Amino acid sequence: MSLRERKSAKKKEEIIRSAVSILSEKGYHGTTMEEIASKLLMTKGSVYYYFKDKQDLLYQIQLMILHQSITNMNDIQKLDLPVSDILRKAMIVHIEYLISEKSGFELMINPEEIFSTSQLDEIFRLRDEYGMCFDQLIVQGIDKGDFVSVDIKIVRNIILGAMNWVTQWYSYEGKMNKTEIATMISEYLMQILITDKRKHTS
Repeated sequence: MSLRERKSAKKKEEIIRSAVSILSEKGYHGTTMEEIASKLLMTKGSVYYYFKDKQDLLYQIQLMILHQSITNMNDIQKLDLPVSDILRKAMIVHIEYLISEKSGFELMINPEEIFSTSQLDEIFRLRDEYGMCFDQLIVQGIDKGDFVSVDIKIVRNIILGAMNWVTQWYSYEGKMNKTEIATMISEYLMQILITDKRKHTS
């Protein structure tokens, strides 16, 4: 990537992060491109240089979060650890990232109301790719005898649903920081999968 391309990518990310804050506060329909440009001390035309419209901007926010989530998972899967520890780590990192990008994740609710069919296809493709990473870890754990035999898809959805719901109740003013909360939740969720033998020896 050339210097110009790096600068363009950096500016695009700055706009995205600024937009997340405004969109989260005022909602998609209550936010204008003028407001986003004003917060960044840019002209509206400059913002349109990077994004076609507000829908495209929100779409890029979705892609940024999903691509980073997949990157996080791919990095974790490379660790030389028992599969149970890898899955636990994946849960912790997911929750930590979710809390760090809480506003962005909240904007991912009900994408069908905003995006085109082609955009939805890509969003759902990336969601499925991310979910399959958890499927693979659960299957590995079952094959190794570390996890009980379960319906993979149902358990994966239970785990992701429980983790994603954190955005609805987590408070930055709470007694525990994001790592402590993430660790506690991961331990509870792992109990769905850990065999009785491992529960008694852990």
